Amino acid sequence: MTIADRWLLPDGMDEVLPPQASRMEELRRALLDLYYVWGYDQVMPPPVEFLDSLLTGTGTDLDLQTFKLTDQLTGRMMGASADVTPQVARMDAHSLKRQGPVRLCYCTNVLRAKADQHQGGRSPVQVGVELFGHAGLEADSEIVRLALASLTAAGAREIHLALGHIGIFRSLVEAAGLDDDREALIFDALALKSPGQLAARVSEHVADPALADMFLALGELHGDASILDEARERLAGAPVSVTAALDQLEALSQAVLAHFDASLYFDLAELRGYQYHTGMMFAAYVPGYGHALAKGGRYDDTGRAFGRARPATGFSMDLKQLASLAAASPAPGSIWAPSTDDETLQTAIDALRRQGERVIQALPGQRTEPAEHDCDRRLEFIDGRWQPTALTRETSA
Repeated sequence: MTIADRWLLPDGMDEVLPPQASRMEELRRALLDLYYVWGYDQVMPPPVEFLDSLLTGTGTDLDLQTFKLTDQLTGRMMGASADVTPQVARMDAHSLKRQGPVRLCYCTNVLRAKADQHQGGRSPVQVGVELFGHAGLEADSEIVRLALASLTAAGAREIHLALGHIGIFRSLVEAAGLDDDREALIFDALALKSPGQLAARVSEHVADPALADMFLALGELHGDASILDEARERLAGAPVSVTAALDQLEALSQAVLAHFDASLYFDLAELRGYQYHTGMMFAAYVPGYGHALAKGGRYDDTGRAFGRARPATGFSMDLKQLASLAAASPAPGSIWAPSTDDETLQTAIDALRRQGERVIQALPGQRTEPAEHDCDRRLEFIDGRWQPTALTRETSA
C-alpha cells in the first residue's frame, strides 16, 4: 500500500464526521430517552460472542453476514455481532431471567461481512427495542407504535407502514404437507414476486387444488386494508390459524391508526426473516428512501436454545440512516477565548462551561481565526471582568 492509499477505508466501512456525528449523538440520546419513558431498560451487548450463541435461531442470512474469527484462548469460533436481536434474546433468557414481560433497548455498532443491498454500509449503528414475555396483540401494538414514535422523533413527517404475517404461509405449508425442499421452492417464488414461477412451482408440488389456489392468492394479496377482506374470501378454506392471523393484522392496524396517522399497506407474501419470524412483521418507510427505515416483528421462542423459550417481539433501525431524516438542530455558537494565563480568564471560562457554553481557548501561536471554529462570540476584558461579546468582522482579527 502506498502512502497515498493509507487513508482508504474498506468497502462499505464509513466514518462519521461533524456535524453528522453530533446529529447522531443527539438522536441517540433522544431515542434512548423515549424508550426509557416507555419503560425500556438499556443493555449493552458485547461486540463479539461465540458463534453457537450468536447465530442461534437466526437462519443462514445472518450467518453469511457474520465476520468470524478464532478465540485465541479457547480455540472456539467467535463472530462479530451483525444483529443485536439474538444477543438481547440471550440476555433475557440467560443473563436476566426476569419473570413477566421484559422491555429492553439498545444502541450499538454492528459489523457485517457484506454490504446491505438496500442501505449500503457494513458498519451500521443499530438501535432498537425488544419486548419479551407477552404473546398478545398488546405487545405487538406497543412495538409498532414505538417504532413509529421513533421515526417521528427522528424527523419523519410522513410514514408508510407495511404489515404482514409469516404464520399465513407457514399454515398453508403445513396443510399441504410440504417437505423442506418443496417449501423452499415455493418460498423462493413468492420472495421473487414472480407469478409465473409461483404458478409453476405450485402446480408441480401442491396436489390439493384448493390449497394450490391459496398459494397463488398469496402472491396477489397486497394493497390497502381492503386486502384483508379479499383474503378472507380467497383463503376461506384455510386452517383456522390463517383466519386468526388475518384477525391479528386487522386488530393491529386499528390499534396503530388509533395513535398514528400512518399510511397502511398489507402484503401477505412478505416473507422477510422467514427463518426466525413467527407472527406479524412490519416495515416502516419514509418518502425519499427506497428501503425501510424500521423493520421488526414477532420472533417467539428464540431463547429456547438458551434454556428459556419466551414470546418476543421487537424492531431495529440504523441510526446513521435515521440521522439523515432531518437536519441537526442549530447549535448555539461557540465562545472564543484568548491565549493567556490570566487566572480571572480561566475562572470565567470554567463558569461558562459549567453553564453549558462551548468555549474554545486559543493556543499559543495559533493562526486560525475565531470564525473558523464556528465562534459567534469572544471573551473580552470589559469594565474589570471577562465577558462574552458578539463576534463581528472587525473583532475576529
